[in-house]
Amino acid sequence: MKKDFYEILGISKNASPEEIKKAYRKKAIEFHPDKNPGNKEAEENFKLAAEAYEVLSDPNKKARYDQYGHQAFDGAGGFGGGHMNMDDIFSQFGDIFGSAFGGGGFSGFGGGSSGQRRMKGSNLRIKVKLTLEEVANGVEKKVKVKRKIQAPGVRYKTCSTCNGQGQVLRVTNTILGRMQTATTCNVCGGSGQTIESKPSHADAHGMILEDETVSIKIPAGVTDGMQLKVSGKGNDAPGNGIAGDLIVAIEEQEHEFLKREGENLHYDLYISFAEAALGVSKDIEAVNGKVRIKLEEGIQSGKILRLKGKGIPSLNSYGNGDLLVHVNVWTPKKLTNEQRQFFEKSLTDANFIPHPEKTDKSFFEKVKDMFS
Repeated sequence: MKKDFYEILGISKNASPEEIKKAYRKKAIEFHPDKNPGNKEAEENFKLAAEAYEVLSDPNKKARYDQYGHQAFDGAGGFGGGHMNMDDIFSQFGDIFGSAFGGGGFSGFGGGSSGQRRMKGSNLRIKVKLTLEEVANGVEKKVKVKRKIQAPGVRYKTCSTCNGQGQVLRVTNTILGRMQTATTCNVCGGSGQTIESKPSHADAHGMILEDETVSIKIPAGVTDGMQLKVSGKGNDAPGNGIAGDLIVAIEEQEHEFLKREGENLHYDLYISFAEAALGVSKDIEAVNGKVRIKLEEGIQSGKILRLKGKGIPSLNSYGNGDLLVHVNVWTPKKLTNEQRQFFEKSLTDANFIPHPEKTDKSFFEKVKDMFS
């Protein structure tokens, strides 16, 4: 079982963005591989801290984590921070510490003293439409993505502007004396490399567009508008960079009969006067096929039947929601003469005069029970 992100960083759920950042900085320094050479446990803690920060520092990801826990990101398709590589983490680490260690690199700990950083390609975004059945059961989707990759035959050379450092040092004279600052090289963008030669069909960065079929495993219980991440399936980066990510936005298609409300489903069942009076068995549309239910004699319009566990699975694996069947007695709009005579006689029949019992709940009480 995965460790809680808040516990990893040693903070409360009410921690401010600055407190989250500060906690991550502390953990990253404590467990950085350069301070703990050969220590696998420290390396694992370093990765866990980075994963926790990646989620908790993003308001949207944090909200999903608070609601759904790890499964909001840990679908089998590789969504979320659990699949970050060390280059992702180092880049993130540098962003956190800014110039504290020589201009965003790792000069304070070695292993990156040159200041060179690996570029990350841009993310791609797609929208995937899911039926209610696919939402309820989880699904693997194969989608065709047009992404930029390095062209075969492209060659790079050390950037002459920064000498492969990825940064340019500038010295300025101030009233306080000479000040040295390091800025990202504007020629190579910080990668330390520029193109030496490239195929004629490649762009200025040595990239070409290629179609790739990507398999996405979507866990059961996702919601409309939720975004999932497939690491490394965005655009490639030039040189020795790492690929961006594929962001998958979920679009849930409307079902013909079922209406979703969180993990619960609603179904409107219409029956006739005769069926309500005599009782009847009915087949109900459920998300995984039909379910037969029996209606007792004299069932009233507005009755709500709850079918336990027939709703949508929880993304946190806490079981399924319910299927709520709303019984509606259908009133015919036109009557034959014979039918009209029957109902006219019923007007004076005491058995047809409404007399709700104290145990019969009002409409508002039923709504209250439904949401409790």
